[in-house]
Amino acid sequence: MSQDRAEPSDTLVLEELASWSEDLCRQELPSVLPRLLSMYQCCNNWQDDIRVLKILTEMFLPHINYLALEQSFFSQVLPKTVKLFDDMMYDLSSQARELSSQNFELQVTLRNILQSMVQLLGALKGCAQHVCSLQESIVLENIHSLPSSALHVIKSTFVHCKNSDSVYSGRLHLVSDLLQALFKEAYSLQKHLMELLDMVCMNASVGEEDISDMVSVIHSVLGICSVISDMDQAFHANTWKFIIKQSLKHQSVIKSQLKHKDIIAALCEDILFAFHSCLQLAEQMTQSETQESADNKLFHKRVKLCRFFVNSLLHYTKEFLPFLSDSCCTLHQLYLQIHSKFPPSLYATMIPKAQEKEILSVFLVALDPLISQFLSFSPFVETVLGDKLDLSSELQLPQCLLLVNVMDKLPSQPENVQHLWCKRSQFSEHKSRMSLLEAIFYSFEQCSGELSLPANLPEVTSKGQAEMAVTLYQYVCVHLCTFIASFHPSLFPELDTILLNAVLNSGMITTLLAMDTWCFLARYGTAELCAHHVFIIAHLIKSCPGECYQLTNLSILLRRLLFLMDTHHQMEFIQRFSPKEAENLSLWRYISFKAFSPEFKSQIANDVTLVGIAQ
Repeated sequence: MSQDRAEPSDTLVLEELASWSEDLCRQELPSVLPRLLSMYQCCNNWQDDIRVLKILTEMFLPHINYLALEQSFFSQVLPKTVKLFDDMMYDLSSQARELSSQNFELQVTLRNILQSMVQLLGALKGCAQHVCSLQESIVLENIHSLPSSALHVIKSTFVHCKNSDSVYSGRLHLVSDLLQALFKEAYSLQKHLMELLDMVCMNASVGEEDISDMVSVIHSVLGICSVISDMDQAFHANTWKFIIKQSLKHQSVIKSQLKHKDIIAALCEDILFAFHSCLQLAEQMTQSETQESADNKLFHKRVKLCRFFVNSLLHYTKEFLPFLSDSCCTLHQLYLQIHSKFPPSLYATMIPKAQEKEILSVFLVALDPLISQFLSFSPFVETVLGDKLDLSSELQLPQCLLLVNVMDKLPSQPENVQHLWCKRSQFSEHKSRMSLLEAIFYSFEQCSGELSLPANLPEVTSKGQAEMAVTLYQYVCVHLCTFIASFHPSLFPELDTILLNAVLNSGMITTLLAMDTWCFLARYGTAELCAHHVFIIAHLIKSCPGECYQLTNLSILLRRLLFLMDTHHQMEFIQRFSPKEAENLSLWRYISFKAFSPEFKSQIANDVTLVGIAQ
């Protein structure tokens, strides 16, 4: 960049202005401000640029009417200020790799650039502080250029500081003091800018430009969040607090324009980062076999950050639920990934019980209400029950437990919500998906590792009793039966179909679960329902073309259900499928005579024997 000096007359003007009093600046503002603005636009030397900028912001800005700030000052000054900063950043970054302790001239050049950048940030901070001091309520229209300009400079500064190790190629110590000053000034500028934006008032009559400005501010701050996530924990949390607060504060006017998917994705990413950070620290504490106070303190600090993030997510999703259809997959994955790191998952991280309990208390308290929020949200249902999820083995158990969790919540939900989960998608515009019970049987079958070991889950067997460990099979079976006991009558045809399909499944463990569930249904339901099922299964067995595993499964189920029939319906069964008729012999070969009352048992045995001999 050219290093030509300003004209002597301009230099003399600046020297003279530096000695002016506050009253004189106020009096001469109308005549001097245009000259200064012109000088600033024509300057092509950083030192002179910064000099003019400081005079403008420190001496003349305080005397400009609030309503004229944008038109008379910010729109004239800030575009050049941003370009100036970008030019300095470009020169700084492009020359930084050549920095060395022997090249003193380059050291001086780079340090001068950094000092100029610190002063530029200070001038922007002065603008934010001045606006804050003017009045209690601010309209974005009157400061339109300030937020975007300041946020651009802030992000660029943080990116440079974050990448400084690679940018300066091992010579960071030669400029570290000024980089630290640059970071602190950007930090302070952001703090004052957030205070200013917190004073912004937006009502229902606000203009489109103001709405666009606020949305742009929120997304720009979101971009800053991604940069500082691993630089300063407290600063990162406060930046997120600003995003959530402003989104909720102005939701009535900006809710349809916010990029909710980006906000949810970034928040979930930070939650997972904080979560894995907690696990890593707890794991290190296990390996070192120490519970040092410093480690504990850091661990509790990170858990606190996790709690803040998940509570923020819960609050945000609650307020913007109708706009989160594109975020359901991200939220689903968040739930699965967190639960995959806790027992009984085979992929759980080995950490001390005390730390495990503390982390769990944070995420279970938040993720459970999160699921409750989305129960009636159709896009979430489509996501969770999608038949092409293609989950990794690590996420199969969490998926199964999520489905059981949903199932536990449904009895307290309205009938339409139960139908939403328990019926297959019947409309072409919907994605292909299973019903909840189908998904449970399918997901359960995918947990072969946890079923084989077996993995144990905590379960309260009855009210007032302590928890006891149960296998995954017991856990799913008990919750499935409990759900069926509260099943809405209109859903029974769906239930019958799902149970029959599961019984005919080639997987032994899935078939067994379906049989146990079916037997519970026969016991819990009416005698007529039990008999109805027995008759259907008997007809299916008779219609089987030959030996197959489906026939074996049906015959086992029939044998079990016959023990649950009352005497009246057993008599009806004997009449419908008479053991005296040769065509029924293929059915009676699978039936245990012990299932029948004593008065029927001998006669049935005699009839079957005679038909068998005749055959």
